[in-house]
Amino acid sequence: MKQRPKIFTWHIHGSYLFYLSQGDYDIYIPTRAGKPEGYYGRGETFPFGPNVIEVPAELVKYQQFDCILFQTNQNYLVDQFEILSEEQRNLPKIYLEHDPPRGHPTDTRHIVQDPTITLVHVTHFNKLMWDNNEVPATVIEHGVIQPETTYTGKLNKGIVVINNLPSRGRLLGLDVFLEVRKHIPLDLVGMGTGELGLGEVLHPQLPEFISQYRFFFNPIRYTSLGLAVCEAMMMGIPVVGLATTELATVIENGHSGYIHTDINYLIAQMKLLLRDVEHARQLGEKGRETASQKFNISRFTQQWEQLFLAVINKQQSLLITEK
Repeated sequence: MKQRPKIFTWHIHGSYLFYLSQGDYDIYIPTRAGKPEGYYGRGETFPFGPNVIEVPAELVKYQQFDCILFQTNQNYLVDQFEILSEEQRNLPKIYLEHDPPRGHPTDTRHIVQDPTITLVHVTHFNKLMWDNNEVPATVIEHGVIQPETTYTGKLNKGIVVINNLPSRGRLLGLDVFLEVRKHIPLDLVGMGTGELGLGEVLHPQLPEFISQYRFFFNPIRYTSLGLAVCEAMMMGIPVVGLATTELATVIENGHSGYIHTDINYLIAQMKLLLRDVEHARQLGEKGRETASQKFNISRFTQQWEQLFLAVINKQQSLLITEK
């Protein structure tokens, strides 16, 4: 019986961690009183399995792991030196970069400059835009579970799923959302939506909630490909969004959704979807077919399993050689 790899990381993005935890390995996450970022523990939102294991931060240095997975600059620059032992800091390391550069879009150098660390991007667009410092970089595209909920589209309006949209401004398309809402009935859900939205809908309840809306609208100008978009496509909800970043490679305009950089064009297509529920259903079905292939959870976990084993075995081979 093979030993399951032991991966240490921080709880940064709950939905990503949940999908990552579907693989054949054990994930250890630290906890702290007050639950600061990265130290939430398992929480109560996601139905994590027994392979997601909490460790009090002060006890982390006494545990045995096979690989360290960083997900933020804070993890890499600060956290590892506060809670990991020197031996643990010498373990095989992966940096999972969730976002495109927040500075200059093409000339921003990634914080990782150590060629012994593997840099993982979640989209090809992100990898393209970052200056990766000649650090080994790869892409593992999102994987999501096929929900049991099916699309109905009975509500004659669109749904937007973005956390903290009022405070995140143009980057996440606040102005685009406000302009479109003048012409199209839209609901907004997410944490920190304020007076603009309906508030947070927890991840386990989100599929059932959004399945009733005629279409999913993504007004985001510049960020990574959101898991909410992948999940909507997987359910057969037609997606309308800006033809920017990775979304331009995911949706075929007019076939599996509508994407464009002309807001007026998108408004016209939303009006079409509101008028024609059968067209919306057909569009969403094509999107579901795309998502079922592109965001297959088995492909996602297999790639992570292979990467973990590759970096762990490479480190072990180096140790044997040095001896």
